[in-house]
Amino acid sequence: MSESAGGRPRGPRGIARTWAEVLVRPRRAFANGITPGDQAPALTFAVAVAAAFTLGWIASDPAAMPVVVPSSRALSEVVVFLVVVALAAPVGLHLTAAVATVSVVVASVEFDGGVGLRDRGGVSETVQVVAYASSPMALAGPAIPELRVVCGAYAAVLLFVGLRAVHGLGPVRTVVAALPPAALGYGVGYRVVAAARTLLGA
Repeated sequence: MSESAGGRPRGPRGIARTWAEVLVRPRRAFANGITPGDQAPALTFAVAVAAAFTLGWIASDPAAMPVVVPSSRALSEVVVFLVVVALAAPVGLHLTAAVATVSVVVASVEFDGGVGLRDRGGVSETVQVVAYASSPMALAGPAIPELRVVCGAYAAVLLFVGLRAVHGLGPVRTVVAALPPAALGYGVGYRVVAAARTLLGA
């Protein structure tokens, strides 16, 4: 396993170490593991989380998977998994990070009309925060609404911690910055909103 200078470790072991550290010691993980321009391990991490989520979902609720190949449910599941890993996860990460970037800019607007962006992190750092904050969603694959809601809530908390560490925003501004990307990336992308609706309708 190789290390990136000042960033996250690479390889399966590096992903596992990062996942555990973000879940257990998020402040340290975001303070020490976010490096400008070091998006590659973050993308790999986000794909790994999405893969774990999808495998858990397929294993617990195969009937919910779309039938892509009518003659074979197993092959349909493989196709769905590959689409998530190769397309949905990377696109979802960058779309959520784009929303987070805009949210940080909006949250940084000062009351006198200026924009306090001088000491903020860049887009690369935001991408990394969004990716690593998704850590709990690796456990949210099983079709258990309570589990998904808890994992989604913790992912939102991690996003708050990460954005505050990287961009230096105050608590209220960080909440403003974190809510839209959390709602999109974790709420919609990982079906936390659907799980919450199921619980409310139960």
